[in-house]
Amino acid sequence: MLRYTPVPSDEAARLRGGGLDAYGMPPERHVSDGQGMPCRHCLGNIEDGHPYLILAYRPFPAVQPYAETGPIFLHAEECEVYDGASPPPILKTSRDYLLRGYDEANRIVYGTGAVTDVDKIEERATELLKRADIAYVHVRSARNNCFQCRIDRE
Repeated sequence: MLRYTPVPSDEAARLRGGGLDAYGMPPERHVSDGQGMPCRHCLGNIEDGHPYLILAYRPFPAVQPYAETGPIFLHAEECEVYDGASPPPILKTSRDYLLRGYDEANRIVYGTGAVTDVDKIEERATELLKRADIAYVHVRSARNNCFQCRIDRE
């Protein structure tokens, strides 16, 4: 069983409340045009006319060589956290995504990264998470490498 894990609610609240991003900068506030603005907390698209934040996010507990940082979007106002039980809406907006496995030390497990067709995400994540050396999987944009969500064992 898989669990799709978004940006944690406490982290989203901190950033919405004026907390600094992974680069020590305040998040930028914008208004969505409704196109391609996936919130990493509710894992749904930010609708036209709704305010959102752009910020640098590092989905790792500490800085280290494999702790990639990149841009993400968040609803500027509180939204419901994604429940994680099934593939989220934001993973249905592209034809493929980059999946990559990480170990318990939050390091990339070499050889696990692969651009994966959207209809094969569950299969590929399940295959990776069967391995004892993989603790979790990141789903990233296949074009821009932006973090989408994390997949964990249920």
